[in-house]
Amino acid sequence: MSFMSRRARSIQAVAIAASVAAIAYGVSVSGQTPTGAFTRTADGKPNLTGIWQAMNSANWDVQAHEAHAGPVVSLGAAFAVQPGAGVVEGGAIPYLPDAAKKKQENNADWMARDPEVKCYMAGIPRATYQPFPFQIVQSTNTIVMSYEFASASRIIRMNSAEKSPAPAWMGWNVGRWDGDTLVIDVTDQMEDTWFDRAGDFHSDALHVVERITPIDANTLKYEATMEDPKTFSRPWTITMPLYRRREANAQIMEYKCVPFVEELMYGYLRKKPTPPR
Repeated sequence: MSFMSRRARSIQAVAIAASVAAIAYGVSVSGQTPTGAFTRTADGKPNLTGIWQAMNSANWDVQAHEAHAGPVVSLGAAFAVQPGAGVVEGGAIPYLPDAAKKKQENNADWMARDPEVKCYMAGIPRATYQPFPFQIVQSTNTIVMSYEFASASRIIRMNSAEKSPAPAWMGWNVGRWDGDTLVIDVTDQMEDTWFDRAGDFHSDALHVVERITPIDANTLKYEATMEDPKTFSRPWTITMPLYRRREANAQIMEYKCVPFVEELMYGYLRKKPTPPR
């Protein structure tokens, strides 16, 4: 009787997890329709105001991945990579050949290259599924989203014809309603942001279309389609649920990130003895 290798068992476990997730979310998150009541604003639009959070491991890798040791072995499970069934529809990101090579290079050296490690704002869509809550404040003509990491925020101008004045970390965001779905067109992002810690990246030609639909009062369906002809052979989409933070004291905190290298240097200087006079 033969036994599967540890890696084969891990990959099989990821596949099983993906199947379970599909069943749990009603075959496909992208196929969900509203299943419960949700509040509306005075003009009849879904009221998205609140604090929301993704509950997945997409920030480690948007594609299906197994658990493995983190970059600092001495931390053990404290910074190990969590397994995940993936959030990419169809399973794989359609990289162009040269871009696929760069993704592998990024993955091999992610601790030095990842913009998150450098404390840059995460960009869209990554800011949505970093392991922190974010807040939506909605009005008739403007929607503001605020994030814990790097004190990032973005303004979504509804039905605006205004053009972007310059590239920005969180892009230029123009929104519209498609029935009960908020559609956000995101352009002019900095090319320095990534999609995850696995090295998945894009160019300055990235165009993201987000779709946010309430499923019930405490759940949103989040969908983002990425188009970048310099990096991908075709558009590709991620989907996931977002959950309302319902604690009585739920709030957005400030994550004043300090780059790891700077922190090491700060600690060294703080402990360095003062030279004698």
